[in-house]
Amino acid sequence: MATQKGKKTVLKFDSEEDVANALAKYTADLSDKFIKDKGSFTVVLSGGTLIDTMRKLAEQPYKDSVDWSKWWIFWVDERVVPLDHDDSNYKLASDGFLSKVPIPSSNIYAINDKESPEGAATDYEGRVKQLVEGKVLPLSAVSGFPKFDLMLLGMGPDGHVASLFPTRSQRHEKERLVTFITDSPKPPPPRITFTFPVINSASEIAMVITGAELANMVDVVLGSGLTADGIPLPATEVSAEEELTWFLDEDAASKLQTSE
Repeated sequence: MATQKGKKTVLKFDSEEDVANALAKYTADLSDKFIKDKGSFTVVLSGGTLIDTMRKLAEQPYKDSVDWSKWWIFWVDERVVPLDHDDSNYKLASDGFLSKVPIPSSNIYAINDKESPEGAATDYEGRVKQLVEGKVLPLSAVSGFPKFDLMLLGMGPDGHVASLFPTRSQRHEKERLVTFITDSPKPPPPRITFTFPVINSASEIAMVITGAELANMVDVVLGSGLTADGIPLPATEVSAEEELTWFLDEDAASKLQTSE
């Protein structure tokens, strides 16, 4: 099915602290909206600095005002390591804001860390399909893929998102919900990841980018979208069905043209 590109908004803030505050309000407002509309809020997390930038959600006024019992948590990608390993995105989030808010443990979908990368991807896809069958996750009327309410994404200095890298074939997967990679150019090599059809079926997507080390890539992605070799960057392929919102601090936005 054809995909539908929604609105794109680029927000610039003076500091990472301002990004964290804005991200908390944005997420809490969406939580309220989706829970009122359909009784639940499905959120897909990335790893890296994004988890720390979500810290304000575990503070007031959001800690007590958000209906955490209606949240469902997933990971857009995960390193295939034990869940208590320092490289685990699950551990990063569990040690961070997830440890401070009362989301039911049954609603937090970590990977099966006892499986191989291929087995973990198959298992995760199967569990998502069960939630579709159970009416927790709807299917997108546009793409036919599961439709999450919010994807929270970061971006690597090479323009990758999730574990979809510029020079790896997984970025081109169009049939699977979840795929795997055993030779990630960023360690650790074995990972699983949602595919672009799932990512782009989300109602809302937040691209949260902070730090001067990503300024050049932000400028490229929001500009030409091509590497020096003319390869389209994965981050340029991200598009939400409703709205894609970029959250940039001053450092990350420092190379953008003033018209951007």
